[in-house]
Amino acid sequence: MCDTEPEEIKRGISLSPAIAPFPWKAPDGREYTINLIDTPGYADFAAGVDAALSVADLALIVVSAVDGVEVGTEIVWKQCEELGIPRMVFLTKEDKPRADFHRVLEQMRATFGSGLVPLELPIGEEEAFHGVADVLTEEGYAYDGDGTHHTQALSGEVADEEKRLHDEVAEEIVSGDDEQLERYLSGDVPSVDELEKALVHEVRDGSEFPVLVGSALTGVGVDRLADYLCELAPSPADRPAVVRAGTPDGPETEVVADPAGEPLLYVFRTVADPFVGQVSLFKVLSGTVRNEDRLVNGVTGTEERMHGLFRMRGKEHTNVESLVAGDIGAVAKLAATPTGSTLAKRGQTVHVPAPAKRPTPYALALKPLTQADDDKLSSAMQRLVGEDPSLAIDRNDWSQTILRGTGDTHIAVALERLARKFGVNVVTEDVRIAYRETITRTAEAEGKLKKQSGGHGQYAVCQLRVSAAERGEGSAFIDSIVGGAIPRNFIPAVEKGVLEQMALGGVHGFPVVDVKVECYDGKFHPVDSSEMAFRTAASMGLKEAMAKAGPVILEPVALITVRVPQELQGDVMGDVSSRRGRIAGTDSLPGGISEIQAMVPEAEISRYVMDLRSMTGGRGTFDARFDHYDVLPSHLVEKVAAAAKEAKDPKEH
Repeated sequence: MCDTEPEEIKRGISLSPAIAPFPWKAPDGREYTINLIDTPGYADFAAGVDAALSVADLALIVVSAVDGVEVGTEIVWKQCEELGIPRMVFLTKEDKPRADFHRVLEQMRATFGSGLVPLELPIGEEEAFHGVADVLTEEGYAYDGDGTHHTQALSGEVADEEKRLHDEVAEEIVSGDDEQLERYLSGDVPSVDELEKALVHEVRDGSEFPVLVGSALTGVGVDRLADYLCELAPSPADRPAVVRAGTPDGPETEVVADPAGEPLLYVFRTVADPFVGQVSLFKVLSGTVRNEDRLVNGVTGTEERMHGLFRMRGKEHTNVESLVAGDIGAVAKLAATPTGSTLAKRGQTVHVPAPAKRPTPYALALKPLTQADDDKLSSAMQRLVGEDPSLAIDRNDWSQTILRGTGDTHIAVALERLARKFGVNVVTEDVRIAYRETITRTAEAEGKLKKQSGGHGQYAVCQLRVSAAERGEGSAFIDSIVGGAIPRNFIPAVEKGVLEQMALGGVHGFPVVDVKVECYDGKFHPVDSSEMAFRTAASMGLKEAMAKAGPVILEPVALITVRVPQELQGDVMGDVSSRRGRIAGTDSLPGGISEIQAMVPEAEISRYVMDLRSMTGGRGTFDARFDHYDVLPSHLVEKVAAAAKEAKDPKEH
């Protein structure tokens, strides 16, 4: 239902958050709407989890009864904890070989604490799994082939364990309520209804986390999961949205999900649909939005018409006339409403704090295959980033178009979508490092141009002196001409020639930085001298002077911040050192995490995101930012210079 994109089907994993609302009649006789948002589990697409959690009232965390707690489970649990989002756990794959409910429950308790409350026990396990025992009601439910269930008496070990677990769970639930705990200790055993009511509050407050069990393939336990979602999960009315009034930095205020309130929408995702154009997925935070309503974008100030509201269920679109507070809906063609926007009545400016943007440590350069691809690339990339804000685009010194993402799979999927949705085909190449060139000592040289080929010739002489400036100070041109050795009207041409050659590159072909160039003497001819002649002579003089002044290559160095489990700190620090990195400091963070800061050349971390994941089993994260330029070691100069020459003149190589 949810994994409908060709890229998802090809890989067998979710790549984007997908909406799947469904109605459900709960045991209390009421009909509920459950807005399910299916999210990716693969690390490269964690921004999809961020988007879903920005509008979720509860996180239903799915754990395999075979594989147990995986790295992604730990990461998303911690993320929910930091955001204060209630959680429930569904232990699936109980019908698979090697399924072990008790082992995985103990593992979860060891990882996430004692707040896990198992509300069900499996009846049978692996191939024999055919039902569940309800810990609160102390009843058994056996499932038939069509997914329906009937009551079954509990007996043997299951009955004994269920009784013991019932007492443990009851004590765990009442321990969060002083009044109930006092009654319980005095021998007043709470009823099932009282336990469920207490559990509702504890789930909402994030102090207890119900654990349910079943099999997604056979359907055992899935209907009861939906029942419990209706009974225990908080509704939007229980969790007011926290917004900022007026400006993104304005005072925080809460917005209650009241259908009778002023309409307020939050766009948490944008989809580029090849048939209807841009589709904006939103949650109604307050009020009721109706077809043809006009609302104002709090970010851009543009008025948008809500024409053709619909619900999405996977790829299906169901038109609706209105949506109320708490609902998730969609609308097409909101041209001035990017992801993260709010829509409200005119005069009501509200901002919803957007999820923090994730680092984009992996990058590739794109080369369009044809001129038609080149013509469409820019607009297609903008639409691609609009759909997936965790991507980023920029250009570098080499005029490469750079696509940045969270990992290699993230970029690969983006390029497949670029071709499928927008018809733009590209090939990729490595991102060229932005090396620079400078000098280490003072030198002088003469730039001389003398040509005679009939008529006016070309004549200009520039005496130049180059010296090193302080690192980061920038380059400068100094005019020291006296006595008219070079006429004043030609001095700007000399400066232009120097600056142009600096941009074109020095001895090794990289842009020149932190060099002072002084023109202190020269010669001219009253007829054959011209601005172009002096530009050319200055360029020639600078190249010669640079060659005498001890040229060196500067490489960009990044400050990286790596976060890993403490037991892996030594391995990671050793790896950083092997990348010519210098450790700047370490720190201990809560949860057994070590933070390592280091200065590492950018050339050494182009694939670090994948290497770090491999080294840490997916538990390590890092971000990097440019810090400074440093001298490239001499043993690497020849290799780097040759690569730069090949990049400029690939046919010669």
